[in-house]
Amino acid sequence: MVFGGFSQYPNSRILSPSMSWAASDDIFLSTSLASYLDKKLLVLLRDGRKLLGLLRSFDQFANVILEGACERAIVGDLYCDIPLGLYVIRGENVVLIGELDLDREELPPHMTRVSVEEIKRAQKAEKDASDLKGTMRKRMEFLDFD
Repeated sequence: MVFGGFSQYPNSRILSPSMSWAASDDIFLSTSLASYLDKKLLVLLRDGRKLLGLLRSFDQFANVILEGACERAIVGDLYCDIPLGLYVIRGENVVLIGELDLDREELPPHMTRVSVEEIKRAQKAEKDASDLKGTMRKRMEFLDFD
């Protein structure tokens, strides 16, 4: 049984408020998003979007607040950082959170930065091509070449 975050069994494992498994005696040494406060992070969302920004706050559900957030849209060798400003992300949509190394180049040198309009056009063309491929696959399944 757990009382106030500590287990009555000294060697048992409990889920700490910082969302990591820790033994009761090292509960305060567990990893937490607190170590990422005021650092630039990459947040990967369930829908595939990638957000960058400074972590300003979080809670036990991994809800996070990013300051100066932007969405990094990548299509092929093109990319664009779309500014979002202060951004609140619901924890259930977070797949991955990682700190960015400010001393390293974030993207490979072959990537080309483009405007928001250009990346939107490229995203639409990529979606249209994907939809066409799906339609063609359905038509081929209808013919049942097996």
